Amino acid sequence: MARDVSPIVKQSRREGYALHPKAHKIMARKTSAPGQAPNARQGKPSLYLTQLREKQKVRRLYGLLEKQFARLMDEATRQEGLSGENLLQMLEQRMDNAVYRAGFAPSRRAARQLVGHGHFMLNGRRVDIPSIRMKPGDELEVRAKSTKSEYFKNLDEVVKTSSQPTLGWLKSDPKKMTISITGKPTREEAEPEINEQLIVEYYSR
Repeated sequence: MARDVSPIVKQSRREGYALHPKAHKIMARKTSAPGQAPNARQGKPSLYLTQLREKQKVRRLYGLLEKQFARLMDEATRQEGLSGENLLQMLEQRMDNAVYRAGFAPSRRAARQLVGHGHFMLNGRRVDIPSIRMKPGDELEVRAKSTKSEYFKNLDEVVKTSSQPTLGWLKSDPKKMTISITGKPTREEAEPEINEQLIVEYYSR
């Protein structure tokens, strides 16, 4: 299973956006991009560079490789409605993101690892593919064997510290260790600091 294993804090500094909770403190101290002098003068970025950085930010935020992201953008363009909003909806519907949004993991990378290690059952079947797209009516539950691990024994604490907002498209029950998909995510429920139109323009060049 291909994945990007480059340091998430370094990626965050490059994009000027905290892609992981642990990046906030370091970015408060190191405000420049990697390899750039802290006081270096910066010119106004071109439109192309602005579009590229937004695309890279969102791709890295959700943990996709370039080919995966491009395929998703192509699918979003072919669907009815606004391409940018379609893209964000599909990103939010990924299984690893659903696990993260439910508060079962402190980050999307951690959620991807939990799914990849086969800790979840989807509609009664064990799955280990983080990119599976969730749909209304789907039920995720932690495998019986996995509930005995130290991580899931302390799931209540993980959920308490995750600070995830209440979402209309999923419901979670940490005590039963289940996640129910009740609808589809809206644009307002996706990450707020995203300009999806820049991504659409990047791929429309």
